[in-house]
Amino acid sequence: TRADIELLWKIFAKDGQALPTFDAFEKGVEPLIPAALRRTSPYLTHPVFNTHHSETGMLRYIRQLSDKDLALDRSMIPLGSCTMKLNATSEMIPITWPEFANMHPFAPADQQQGYKELDEQLRAWLCQATGYAGISLQPNAGSQGEYAGLLAIQAYHAAQGHAHRNICLIPSSAHGTNPASAQMVGMQVVVTKCDENGNVDMADLQAKCEQHSQNLACVMITYPSTHGVFETQVKELCALVHRHGGRVYVDGANMNALVGVAAPGEFGGDVSHLNLHKTFCIPHGGGGPGVGPVCVVQDLVPYLPGLPGQGDQPQAPAQGKVGPVSAAPLGNAAVLPISWMYIRMMGAVGLQAATEAAILSANYISARLKDHYPTLYASANGHVAHECILDLRGLKDTSGVMAEDVAKRLIDYGFHAPTLSFPVPNTLMVEPTESETLFEIDRFIDAMIAIRGEIRQIENGAMPQDNNPLKNAPHTAENLLSGEWARPYSREAAAYPVAALRQAKYWSPVGRVDNVYGDRNLFCSCLPVSELG
Repeated sequence: TRADIELLWKIFAKDGQALPTFDAFEKGVEPLIPAALRRTSPYLTHPVFNTHHSETGMLRYIRQLSDKDLALDRSMIPLGSCTMKLNATSEMIPITWPEFANMHPFAPADQQQGYKELDEQLRAWLCQATGYAGISLQPNAGSQGEYAGLLAIQAYHAAQGHAHRNICLIPSSAHGTNPASAQMVGMQVVVTKCDENGNVDMADLQAKCEQHSQNLACVMITYPSTHGVFETQVKELCALVHRHGGRVYVDGANMNALVGVAAPGEFGGDVSHLNLHKTFCIPHGGGGPGVGPVCVVQDLVPYLPGLPGQGDQPQAPAQGKVGPVSAAPLGNAAVLPISWMYIRMMGAVGLQAATEAAILSANYISARLKDHYPTLYASANGHVAHECILDLRGLKDTSGVMAEDVAKRLIDYGFHAPTLSFPVPNTLMVEPTESETLFEIDRFIDAMIAIRGEIRQIENGAMPQDNNPLKNAPHTAENLLSGEWARPYSREAAAYPVAALRQAKYWSPVGRVDNVYGDRNLFCSCLPVSELG
């Protein structure tokens, strides 16, 4: 309103300055954009911007898009290493409240007392769960948490007069972000070997520690390992690195197998990041919103990331010699109520039960599938942690089938594929999490066993290696309804390989695509960019 504009004039006017009047603007205002830069061409001409003119139409358009998606509301998403678990509605609701959603990150301290309390409680709970002394919620992702943790280690060494320590030991099984983060802070990466069971090769690690003892900054390990196994020598590993003056960074990507069971800060870790968008239920995928807090032991607390000059901000961590790693004092603060709700509602007993259920589910899958797809890595007693790597490498020689073929065939069965070819090529890494019921896990196992049966038909010659349900998957409705069907299996076998699919069938919107070609040749089947306006 005019009153609003007059108020704004008063706010920005200098003392004694005459305020404008509306009369001066009655004849209009000359645009400040130069004529040569003013747009005259049409814009937003794509049909998506000009088709849906009612809420009903928009609702149906969004539903149409969601029907194409194979998401958690349709099936389990067994992505190993990613921990795709349920984000409960009760956890999500508070982030819509304006008291959380509309807070400016640099609002005065007396206006954000609620965030201060949430920040203090959440950090205390996470420290209790990890066994660490201090934590910063500022990093916006796990990779950023790694970066902040390595900066803390680097700053600590410098403060001790050991700025020359720049060697970072990383096992060959590590997440790719580990060496990338080490390079970003200027450390030199030295790779250590893993043994045939996927564990860190302790003999090689000791040799590397002795070789680089004078310059050793840290080691970066993942626990449980990237291979989905609890390494029994983790305490010895930490002690070895400490004897040579290095610090131990424990990647928290697999924390869903530890909460309430083991604490990195208690078995020898000095620094860890947590993925709140994994273990602690903030939605994962689509690029965010991620939160990757960095946790440290007591002597590293002064080196947590902070904002200089923001000591009056309640959410700023202890101010040290490491600057901010995020533009906001508390990073992605608006999504923190999700993790707060998760921890508060679960409690210590519930969090431990979730960890135990996740581990039990992974071992159940591994055990039931062992006669069909052997688990690549396991402990001496045959158990895995919260995920298992199914070894499909031998199928290439017997049937020509690759792990990618199984992943695409799973779509026909109504399942999102597990993690493909990581950390070992031509394998599937399966992580069921604690969110899945026994019914859903059994449904996944039955699908995997049925697919193995289809592979046996290829192995015994009943179907050719280049024309079978796996190589042609996924099968679209359009493909199945076409006039000709020149394939050595029926349409029914393609669409309904198990009877339960007749009651609830997911139809893939697209058929088989060439992943390698698509990665190397960007193309789009939609309208050209030039028509987007």
